[in-house]
Amino acid sequence: MIRLDILSDPICPWCFIGWTNLARALEKHPDHPFAIEWHPFQLNPDMPREGMDRKSYLEAKFGGTEGAAEVYGRIEEHAHAAGVEIHFDRIERTPNTLDAHRLIHWAGLEGRQTPVKVALMRAYFQGGRDIGDHAVLAEIADACGLDRVMIERLLSTDADIDDIRARDAHARERGVTGVPTFVIANQHVVVGAQPPELWSNVIGDLAKAAADDAG
Repeated sequence: MIRLDILSDPICPWCFIGWTNLARALEKHPDHPFAIEWHPFQLNPDMPREGMDRKSYLEAKFGGTEGAAEVYGRIEEHAHAAGVEIHFDRIERTPNTLDAHRLIHWAGLEGRQTPVKVALMRAYFQGGRDIGDHAVLAEIADACGLDRVMIERLLSTDADIDDIRARDAHARERGVTGVPTFVIANQHVVVGAQPPELWSNVIGDLAKAAADDAG
């Protein structure tokens, strides 16, 4: 197996598009060599823990409704072209994702990281749910096979907060400025929402390299 580290934030639309494209390539190559691990990167590390009204957030970040509309209009075009369902109109709050990243970390300990990560992105982008809310996080955890009571208890504490923040800071120190960022075998970096064809080519190249080594 070849390790594929993905740095991502569940409220990053490019991450949702990028994952969907990667997943399509993986479906076409069920013998792919990747062992996937997700890593935290907060788009808004200074976001209040309770999050904020999405309209206010967009206006503050993009300099008004026109700037926000322009940026998200481009994103919607790319999402539509990629066949990714996103409903920005359903999102009322932009959450702080620290607790969502904690949940992703705990899911990794149970071997359920990808299902939880994907469920978080779908809940936010398709359902407009507040994935900073502990009740929502516990519900998602339960639906993905995690122990809901345990997750609720962990969320009520500061467990792993310092670790998540340290890992986020470490990624920035290594030069990561945006997500999604994919790191293949701790050597090759792929940035952005790449098309399925690129991932198919990568998988093909890895398979050829493995065959050459075996020969």
